Amino acid sequence: MSEFTFTLVFTLPEKNHNPMRWVETLGAQGCDDALVGVGVTGRIALNFIREAQGAAEAVVSAINDVKRIIPGAALVEVMPDLVGLTDIAELLGFSRQYMRKVMVGREAFPQPVHDGKTAIWHLEPVLRWMREAGVSKVPLPLLELSAVARQCNLQRELAGLDTKIQQQLGPL
Repeated sequence: MSEFTFTLVFTLPEKNHNPMRWVETLGAQGCDDALVGVGVTGRIALNFIREAQGAAEAVVSAINDVKRIIPGAALVEVMPDLVGLTDIAELLGFSRQYMRKVMVGREAFPQPVHDGKTAIWHLEPVLRWMREAGVSKVPLPLLELSAVARQCNLQRELAGLDTKIQQQLGPL
């Protein structure tokens, strides 16, 4: 068994926008391994530390637990997935300056998902690249978790796409 640390963010069903009513229920019915955050109206965030055989089991069981306890809750995001250089540095115990040096000083650093004033990457390809390039000994549970988080978030995004447009686009 391994321990996986991740965050799930959900929107609450419209009729139940008061997140405080769910905090105690979540703990009592299977999410006692999560810290619950209720700072955004209509949303609830759960920071889990869950033991499981693998990251997929940990994340999927947590999602299912929350959806069972809060019927109608909709998954917004699984973290860690979309990250900036500071996030990556914090996860690996590096400084942001070191991460920037790695990013600009090496060829084949993964392309960001968004390249604007602040660049954003999916964490998984960055960790995989860092491991393969010998930049860092990335912990396998973190790499596995980042892959699962990415899959969950992409699956959620894909559900909202127009299939006709997707067929017209074909592979990009």
